[in-house]
This record gives sequence, structure tokens and C-alpha cells, in this order.
Amino acid sequence: MPNSDINVENIDPLIHEPSRLMIMAQLYIVQSADFLFLLRQTQMTPGNLSAHLRKLEDAGYVEITKEFIERKPHTALALTKKGRSAFKQYRRDIKQIADNLPE
Repeated sequence: MPNSDINVENIDPLIHEPSRLMIMAQLYIVQSADFLFLLRQTQMTPGNLSAHLRKLEDAGYVEITKEFIERKPHTALALTKKGRSAFKQYRRDIKQIADNLPE
């Protein structure tokens, strides 16, 4: 029988923000991506995407690697081990809440 007490205190607020959730989900699926790929997938503005990536990087969830490929700047993004673990925990927490909702 589902538990009627719904506890959302364990939900990671950094990941739960919709734009960052989209970023984390995309990187979880593809392992790594470049900035332009995420820009297209999330349909955010470059500045908005950069701001959200900075927060995720500051938390240690995303690794950002900047380099030049054929003299063009290239930004590669990937979840860190900590980020992948945090996203897995987030998924478990959300599932637990959903499973405990009354029908």
C-alpha cells in the first residue's frame, strides 16, 4: 500500500530546476555533448544555457572542456561521476514520490 506521506525534502533542488533537469537528462543519455548540441536540444539561449551549465559545473555535476578544433572554439560537456550519481539519486527520489502518490 502506498505511503500517504510524500517527502520532497530529499529532491536535489539544483537538478529539479526544469532547465537544469533537461541538461542533466541529455548528458545522462548521450554521455557527452558539445555546447551547440545542447543548445539545439534544450532550445535555450546561449547565455541561459551557459548560466545553468556554470551552476552545474560549480556543484561538480558537469565537466566543461574548452578547446580549439581546426581553429574553431569547441566546448565539450559531460556529467562527472558525482553528477551521474546525483542524477541517478534524483531519478530514484522522484520515482519514490510518484510511487507513493495515492491513485
